[in-house]
Amino acid sequence: MNNGQETELNRAAANPGLIYTQSMLARTLATFQGHRIIALDTESDSLFSYYPKVCLIQLSVYADPENPDPMAVVDYLLDPLRLDHLDGLGELLADPDVEVIIHAAENDVYILQRDFHFTFSHIFDTQLAARILGWKQVGLARILEREFGLVSNKRMQRTNWGKRPLTPQQIAYAQMDTHYLPALREIQIKRLQEMGRWEEAQEAFSMLTRLDYHARPNNERTFWSMKAARSVPKEDLSVLAALWTWREEEAKHQDRPPFKIVRDEALVRIAAERPVDQSALARIAGLSDYQLRRYGKAIIAAVEQGQNDPPPTPPKHAPRPEQLADRPTLARYDALRRWRSRTARQRRVSTDIVFNNATLLAIAQRQPHSLDELLEIPEIGPWKAATYGPDILALVNGNR
Repeated sequence: MNNGQETELNRAAANPGLIYTQSMLARTLATFQGHRIIALDTESDSLFSYYPKVCLIQLSVYADPENPDPMAVVDYLLDPLRLDHLDGLGELLADPDVEVIIHAAENDVYILQRDFHFTFSHIFDTQLAARILGWKQVGLARILEREFGLVSNKRMQRTNWGKRPLTPQQIAYAQMDTHYLPALREIQIKRLQEMGRWEEAQEAFSMLTRLDYHARPNNERTFWSMKAARSVPKEDLSVLAALWTWREEEAKHQDRPPFKIVRDEALVRIAAERPVDQSALARIAGLSDYQLRRYGKAIIAAVEQGQNDPPPTPPKHAPRPEQLADRPTLARYDALRRWRSRTARQRRVSTDIVFNNATLLAIAQRQPHSLDELLEIPEIGPWKAATYGPDILALVNGNR
């Protein structure tokens, strides 16, 4: 993009609409009638809350939907912390005639399902498109810098999006996350078509509409989810577990991330030293004067409690699916993985763009004998079946 185009894009992005009342939202959604392409992003407060929530929803649309021009885009910032409900937006995003552009869609889809029960019928994922194209750097900041010469303020990634009012720097950063997505989509469609990968990308995008937050693997926090728990001496585990439990309860009470109460490294040192009073605790590195004053007594009590508790029982790790496979299935699985590696190298993409491990295992277990049987595996669509099917069928049936 030349300097003149970049200047026009920056000028168009000057003043996003801030939406923080139901009447403003209703008027904005009314103007979206007739729009078939909407860019979307979200900002959450995961670095500032125990229970992360969506704090901002960014939307960008063409100024004129009848004459879409990537240099004429209008941006809106919706404040869900001040809005009673977002029902109208949910209806819009669920419309199969509306294509929603998202970068790295999976996380946004999950959190919008979780917080607002949104569903999506038509997604264009600019990060997934970049991976299908074989781009090495697929983070949005790197892509915007390469394609549009835009350098984002990285400090804004760690800002508190739950604090009001938003600063001008926050607004500018959030706005850029969607403002360029329609133009990026145009670039990627052209390159996907030139490389003969447009149909592949469309099929991959369609899989994103099937994401279900309720079927997502359980990410519940437990003591054993703390990395340090797997490496400390066994004799320190019961004290460390008591300290972890105290910190979790304190973090919930304050609605703050646990690491902002006391960091893991400090808990490990405390478990090893087992201080019996405030003066001994003060000699342990990693605690500020404020933390000593506010949490000192509770930490000492947790240490005492932990010394009287039995050591926590390590979780029983479920065996990986491939570990349960019989030898013929495992042989097919290994052969499929070797085939996938060769195919990915030839296409210059990551192996999971071809198939992920779970899909390869499903193929190995089912041992399909036809393209129709291959299509019965939910993660495989018509393009992948037609493109990879002949090789797969020959391989899993011993004809290759």
